[in-house]
Order: sequence, then structure tokens, then C-alpha cells
Amino acid sequence: MIALSLAEITSVVGGQPHDIPDSGRRVTGAVVIDSRQVEPGGLFAAFAGEHVDGHDFAERAVAAGAEAVLATRPLGVPAIVVDDVEVALGALARAVVARLGTTLVALTGSAGKTSTKDLIAQLLERKAPTVWTPGSLNNEIGLPLTALRATEETRHLVLEMGARGIGHIRYLTDLTPPRIGLVLNVGTAHIGEFGGREQIAQAKGELVEALPSAEDGGIAVLNADDPLVRAMSSRTKARVTLFGEAPDADVRAEDVTLTDQGQPAFTLRTPTGCSAVTMRLYGEHHVPNALAAAAVAHELGMSADEIAIALSEAGNLSRWRMEVTERADGVTVVNDAYNANPESMRAALRALVAMGRPAEGGRTWAVLGQMAELGDDALAEHDAVGRLAVRLNVSKLVAVGGREASWLQLGAYNEGSWGEESVHVSDAQAAVDLLRSELRPGDVVLVKASRSVGLERVALALLDTASAEGQVAGR
Repeated sequence: MIALSLAEITSVVGGQPHDIPDSGRRVTGAVVIDSRQVEPGGLFAAFAGEHVDGHDFAERAVAAGAEAVLATRPLGVPAIVVDDVEVALGALARAVVARLGTTLVALTGSAGKTSTKDLIAQLLERKAPTVWTPGSLNNEIGLPLTALRATEETRHLVLEMGARGIGHIRYLTDLTPPRIGLVLNVGTAHIGEFGGREQIAQAKGELVEALPSAEDGGIAVLNADDPLVRAMSSRTKARVTLFGEAPDADVRAEDVTLTDQGQPAFTLRTPTGCSAVTMRLYGEHHVPNALAAAAVAHELGMSADEIAIALSEAGNLSRWRMEVTERADGVTVVNDAYNANPESMRAALRALVAMGRPAEGGRTWAVLGQMAELGDDALAEHDAVGRLAVRLNVSKLVAVGGREASWLQLGAYNEGSWGEESVHVSDAQAAVDLLRSELRPGDVVLVKASRSVGLERVALALLDTASAEGQVAGR
């Protein structure tokens, strides 16, 4: 964070100082919400959670070097007391961003946000110091924490914005007003909470509504291949740049193919030229992600050749997203267990099939669990994914968990697997036991479900990590 005195922070957040002997002392380190992450010169924001109250760790945080604690009550240690720590954290982020001369890039979408954010970060980092959202910390707490990591040297701030309802993105853009806004897609993730794709589009479009006008440098980067996203061009005063495979896209992919390993290759075409890209990431679904990142990079001055080189060298920055590991015995494990929705499930299954090696006797295994927050569409969507696994000739579907997982297996059964190509198991340990007994060299195993399912335990166990057995048994 940029250096601010405790007096300045107190003023910005509208708080009251308590037990602060010297209000001129400056916060020069990170703002954190976990006392174990405190560094000398930092600020500890004490949140009262459902199971743990950060206020109980205030003394530990100050002992570790925090200059003060952002809290809702006096604690006997240097503290700035506010009515609401979340609101205060947002106010502090807003003030810091306003003082910085950075280009703020914000992105949202139903699927692919984190992968695209990681690609943008890797492109822009080549040009100038860049700060970006770690993992998926894209909510009312994670976003200001990311913004507060920026310093005077930061030139690009890349922020992922999530939403679970109308008004959420509007709130986030009020905290950190973007100059460039990117909307990837409108899918069915969280459709049970929103009520429909049109409502999702309404929420995601709040990002482009928040952009400055074209005259003031605002740029909306929109997916030309998604009609609901393309239509957002009418909701913004910013200049619109389109990406996709559509012929009229400003940044587009041509001649898209997959390598034998399932990695996308294509010709990148931008207004300044074209160049060949072969990605290290797996799955054709990364093509629109790459194009979105390329469009942002183009708008910030990178040439087609520079973008293509960076995309070809970019890797995964966030865990459990199409992490591909080949075991010593020749079994390949694809850990994509961080999250799941119908769109990402379909993309992952197609990537799995592309990675398979049937000519060498290898089989493809889809170890799938529940897709959460689908509301009334849950049965139909799980059934459809199970059917798709059969249509794509996935060798074996292993549906893991309760009712929703049984719908996956039922869809496969009704599509024609008749129990031979699909099986329903009760939990992660049962899946691990099955796989360990049946996997053979050349097999490729995809593991994917919504984050709440915790299916990464299966991938970790298959990879024999030191903590895998404890994680499977202790869940």
C-alpha cells in the first residue's frame, strides 16, 4: 500500500483512534484480514466471522508488526475504531486508488474470470509493474484488499469483479472506478440466485455503465460472440472494442486448432497485425479468455507479436484450474476442481477428450461433482452434463456425492452408458479407492465440481501429495 499515516487513515475511514500513541506513524505494509499474514508496518482489519472473530487476534497482529488494527471496538492495542470494517476497508481502497496514477482494468463474466485475469496480468506485467487479484478474491472484501496492494510504482491494477445479485458490481466499481471494463460472457453460473440469464446480464453490465466516456479514456471490451454481452455496447459511454471469433471482432482468433496435448493454437489478429499463438494452457475454452486478454493488452499499447509471445508463454497463476500433472506411471491428472458451472463443465469435458490418448490404449475419466446455485435448472443441467460425457465418448464418468451427482450419472445412463461407462459413488474417498484400483498408464483423469464440494481432495490423493490422505479423510 502507499504509505499513509494513521491519522490519514482515520480521517479517510471516518474512524476514531484508540490507544494510538503517535498518529503520525505510517502504515507502509500490506492490509490483511488474517493475523498470520501480518508484516511489519502493516494494518490488520479485524472481521467478525461466523466461527472466528478477528478482534480476538488483535494483540497477535500488533505483536507481529501491525501499526494498528481496523476494528469495531477498542481492543487495548493501537486501533482505528469504525462502525463497519468492510465499509471502512472499501473507503480506504477508494482513497488509495484515487491517489494512484494507475490504469485500472476490471473484468467480470459468468465463467473464465480468474483465468482471464491471470492472462491479462501476465501480459501487462511485461510492460510495467502490475497488481492483480490473487485467486478469486473478487468480492466486497477481496477487491479492496487487492487494490490496497498497489504502490506508487504500480502502473496497472487488474481487478476481478464477482456478483451474486443486481448492484454488486456497481458497488465494486464505486470503490475502484475502472478505466477499462471487460465482460467475458453471460452464462448460468449462480442462475439460481439471479433468476435468469437476462438478470445476470443486467448485473454484469453494471461494469460498462461505470466506465468513463470515450472522450475521458473509457474502454469497454466486450465479447462479440455472446449476444448478451455484445448488446452491452448500448449501455456504456466508453469506446467499445470487440473480441472473439466473429468476423467483425477487433481482436479475433482465426484457424483455431488443438495440439495433440489439447492446447489451443490459433492466429491472433489485432488492428496492428497478426501473429501465431500456441498456448501452454489446456482446452479450447481458453481461446476467448486469451482474446479478451489480448484486447486489453492491445488497448494498452502492446503489439500483436508481443501479445502472441506472452500468451504462448503464459501459465496458470491460480490453483486447481486445469492443473495438468503427469504421474510417474503415465497417468495424467487434470485438477480443475476450484469451481464449476454448466459452461465450464462442458469446456472441461471437451478438453479432457482432446487430451485423451485412445490410440495408445489410454482412457478418459471424468470425476465430477455438484454444480451449485443452479436453482430450478439444477436437474436439467446435471442431466445434460452426464449426457454430454457419453456423447463425447468419455471412457468413464465417476459422479461423486449426493443427489446432484446422481443426476449426472442418471443423465449418462439415459444417454446410453447403461452403467458401463458411468458410476455414482458416495464421496471423495470412494472415488479415490475406485480410481486407484482401476487407473492404468495413459489414462487421463479430470476432477471438477463446485468449490463447496471440495473435490480437489481426489486430485491431491491421486497425486500422492503429502497431505492428500489427511485431506480426504478429514473433510
